Amino acid sequence: MNPKPLRLRLTWNDTATGDCRSPILDLPIALGRMFGNMPPTINGERVSRIALNSSQVSRFHAVMTSEGDSIVVTDMGSRNGTFVNGVRQTRCVLANGDMLQIGPYAIGISVAVNSTATQSVNSHIFFNPQTNLPDPAILQSLVSPPSQTANQGEFPPIAFMQASEVTMRSLLSMGIPVAEIDWTAIGGGLGSFIWVDLLRICGVKADRIAVLGMENQPYARYRRLCLNSQIPLHERLRSNSDSCPDNIWGWPPYAVREAGQELLKGRLGESLKLMWQVFAEPTFAETYTPRAGKVFDSIDRETLRIGWKEMFRYGRVRGIRKTDDGRYAIAYSRSNADHRDHAFLIAKYLHIATGYPAIQFLPDLQAYRETTQDFQSVVNAYESHDSVYQKLEANGGTVLLRGRGIVASRVVQRIYEARQQNPNIQVLHLMRSPKPQGNKFNLAQRSVENHYEFQPFNWPKACWGGELRAVLEKAPLEFRPQLLTDWGGTTTANRSDWRRIVKEGLSQGWYQITFGEVERVERDSQNRTVTYIREKELKGQIKLKADFIIDATGLDAKVKTSPLLDDLVVQYNLTLNGLGRFSVNNDFELLEMRNSPSNGEGREGRVYAAGAITLGGPYAPVDSFLGLQYAGLRSVESLAKAKATGIRKLSVWRSLVQWLKWILNLSPG
Repeated sequence: MNPKPLRLRLTWNDTATGDCRSPILDLPIALGRMFGNMPPTINGERVSRIALNSSQVSRFHAVMTSEGDSIVVTDMGSRNGTFVNGVRQTRCVLANGDMLQIGPYAIGISVAVNSTATQSVNSHIFFNPQTNLPDPAILQSLVSPPSQTANQGEFPPIAFMQASEVTMRSLLSMGIPVAEIDWTAIGGGLGSFIWVDLLRICGVKADRIAVLGMENQPYARYRRLCLNSQIPLHERLRSNSDSCPDNIWGWPPYAVREAGQELLKGRLGESLKLMWQVFAEPTFAETYTPRAGKVFDSIDRETLRIGWKEMFRYGRVRGIRKTDDGRYAIAYSRSNADHRDHAFLIAKYLHIATGYPAIQFLPDLQAYRETTQDFQSVVNAYESHDSVYQKLEANGGTVLLRGRGIVASRVVQRIYEARQQNPNIQVLHLMRSPKPQGNKFNLAQRSVENHYEFQPFNWPKACWGGELRAVLEKAPLEFRPQLLTDWGGTTTANRSDWRRIVKEGLSQGWYQITFGEVERVERDSQNRTVTYIREKELKGQIKLKADFIIDATGLDAKVKTSPLLDDLVVQYNLTLNGLGRFSVNNDFELLEMRNSPSNGEGREGRVYAAGAITLGGPYAPVDSFLGLQYAGLRSVESLAKAKATGIRKLSVWRSLVQWLKWILNLSPG
């Protein structure tokens, strides 16, 4: 009887999206950038081919084969080399638990004991549909649109959900309030705020705009996520000086405003320091970033100026359908804890900026929570978890930290501050793999120190308004994911205080870095968490014991994760790009959602999107302040060219007049 072929599980994270891939494959396995350049067979054996979308990966980069009882990886003369556990190799025997580095991809190697892949548990934390707060008790079924089965009093009605096009007569016959408007922003967050701000600047009246959202402050969810991830209001955001969500002109930028405030307080030295910082960054000074509280205060000022409260309507959008007269019907719930209330809103032009549908949560930690119902010891960095630091300050303890991006750096800083109250606090920082070198693109390469990869912002600065922005916009659709892979990746800011904390922690021993793939997490008899790390060569397991585990791995922006957006995709057969986000054109429009009146009279309705749900399109930093402004500006310019109702082009004269109104804090008109 012939033995079953040896199978390997390869595990890596997509550097552009953070999504985890974990296929189980038969040997031999070929790795490269071009599927067609990898051989379909080797010595008569069928090859499992994995395409890694990065220019740092050669067309046929490396191959893994079985030689006797060993698994061997061979570099096929690649330009950037193949690294095993941080060491460059041309040919190397692989062991269970090894980490293979090819370009920006860190690939975990493990022998697949079972021949079939195990289905991963739901690894998300959803936002409560009533409170908009991260809620680990919420299942996706509870935030999904109603099933398309008729139930008495169900909203939206089954007739609405099953139709791809509805009529005004059918909506009025449902006995639910119906209102009409020209412009509607769906989401109510920063993306909606920036789009509406541009509409007002371009001449649209406030009474012709509606904003549907859960909280009347456009930054409410963002502010909460900042506070939860240990960015208090006095701390600085990872954003540029001229990325001003309250000011589309970017002048005066935050650095100038802050320098002026310091000067008025008589702090000339601090004012000059800020000016030097913004002019010398990043070569001779650390990159300037604004304080969170100042950003939120500036947005408050702009909401008052443009009449945000008059446009905002509390409501959770449950469904969107085209109407036969070239508009869109929006079904939304106005229910709260005291009463049920629903309505329809009809609009000609829509803007969808719903933000991140959920928080990513590592599957092994989600499984631990489901088994133990322990929501205190194992937390996500984007959840409210101040109690962890309070307990550490009172009792000391060990924290196991997962992830190594900007949020992980903030958590390390917060633990460092807690150690000033109680030095009996240890940090065990678990990373999937060593980081021997930073990502490369052409001649540029990011710096690395203690396995942290540094970059001022989450994308190279040229992605915002420079050469790389133009490169991505002009790139063919199939080539964009490769560019995003090269430019993306998990990075943190090159802050001197963070680097000092890590160096100090390593030298003093209270901060340790370890590497490995997690098999499972359990609770021991002392109610401490035990993380089992896969040991090399199947000799056993490494156990990491900790009082708390903090997951700092990120957010989930896949369209399929949002029930509302997924319903749109299914109903109208919308195209998703290679990263699982909306496929938008260079004006951020969902072309499949254009809606012409059935009688052929009047202008067609249009739908635009912005934010993380458009990553993979013509712009890389879509979820940044400047990215939201860029997407909003492109969509508004597109609507002005189409002579949409009530909107005017942002000419030089209009821009100057509107900027002066902004300076004087006058309504756009």
